Amino acid sequence: MSMLKVFDIAGSAMTAQSQRLNVVASNLANADSVTSSNGQPYRAKQVVFSEQSFGGATGSGVKVVGVTEDSSPGKKVFDPKHAMADAEGYVAMPNVSVVDEMVNMISAARSYQNNVEMMNTAKALLLKTLTIGQ
Repeated sequence: MSMLKVFDIAGSAMTAQSQRLNVVASNLANADSVTSSNGQPYRAKQVVFSEQSFGGATGSGVKVVGVTEDSSPGKKVFDPKHAMADAEGYVAMPNVSVVDEMVNMISAARSYQNNVEMMNTAKALLLKTLTIGQ
C-alpha cells in the first residue's frame, strides 16, 4: 500500500466521524423537543457507515451511506398542563438517550483524534524519509 493512501483513509474516516459528531449534536439539541417539523416528537438519528475504495482497492476507507432514524419508542411523560398533552395527560417525548449520545460523542471524538494522530505520524515518517538522503 502506498504511504499516501494513509492520508486518504484517515481523511475519509475523519469526514465520517465529523458527520457522526454533527448527528450526535443534533440529537442532544433535540433531546427535549416535543415536536419536530412534521409535528411528531423528534426521532433520534444514527449514522450508517460503509467501506470506501480508492483506486479499486476495497476496504481502504470509510464513508457515510446515510443517516437513519432510530425506531425505538419514545418516552411518555405525565404532564396534563402541557399544550401537547394527549387526552390522558401524557406528552410524547423524543427517543433520545442523552447517556447513549454522550457515549457516541466521546467515541466519535476519539476516533477523529486517532485519525489525526495517524496522519501526523505518517507525515513525520515521510519527512524523516526525506532527510535520510542528506
